[in-house]
Amino acid sequence: MSEGALFHWSYRSHSGSRKPRNDDSVVAFASGLGGAESLPESGSRTLSECDLVFAVSDGMGGGNAGDLASSLLLRGMSEMIPETFKAAASGFFPDSLEHLGDTLRAVHEQINVAAASCEEQKGMSATVALAWFTPENLYLANVGDSRIYLSRGGELTQLSKDHTLAWDQWKRGQIGEMQYRSHPRRSALYEVIGGGHPRMRPHLAAVPYLPGDRFLICSDGLIDGLTEQHIANALSEDLSPTGALEKMMERALRSAGGDDTTLIVIHL
Repeated sequence: MSEGALFHWSYRSHSGSRKPRNDDSVVAFASGLGGAESLPESGSRTLSECDLVFAVSDGMGGGNAGDLASSLLLRGMSEMIPETFKAAASGFFPDSLEHLGDTLRAVHEQINVAAASCEEQKGMSATVALAWFTPENLYLANVGDSRIYLSRGGELTQLSKDHTLAWDQWKRGQIGEMQYRSHPRRSALYEVIGGGHPRMRPHLAAVPYLPGDRFLICSDGLIDGLTEQHIANALSEDLSPTGALEKMMERALRSAGGDDTTLIVIHL
């Protein structure tokens, strides 16, 4: 893919009705020689001088622990991912997926250490869905049930993997989407960042992207109010990233809205 490919994006986070604090975090930054440069809520950019990174994290834990876990995670990613850009400029070319996995594992350990130092933060954890666009590929990582979707030619594909047994059953065809959505164990995650677990195994993938591709990165709050058909329709319509975002956010909040809802829409 050419470095001149133009990415358009829009992102937003909405606090759910169940609690006053938003435990979701969202980050968007350009990764270059100068480190991480924060990106505005909507905009456009090429990859001529930088990579582009977009991520959503849903924090869990009592008190302010969920909010802290999600913000710690994304801050750690924004500090560590630019190191590959600097290494490449120096003539070293680290494997991007390996670096992404190592970065997630390092943040996992940091969150566990922070949780162990304070009783109020004990057991804090977070999910993450991250998309890292380079001139060669999209490198993605996810842990938990925050998601990444690709819409190509009107066909919707989930690129991420939910770390729940209910999702595994759905994708194996043992249950349908509606059965999955009402499954009592739908939110029982077997992989999270932190949570006091000694190990964490992220889902990692490298995906080629094409002109016309559209991407959605979201927390599970959006999924509570939207079926996959709703998502497919919004991403395939002739809407700007902000227009698609507003359509999905409005429907999700009207249908559910109890949980924090965060989404990023990217058009290429």
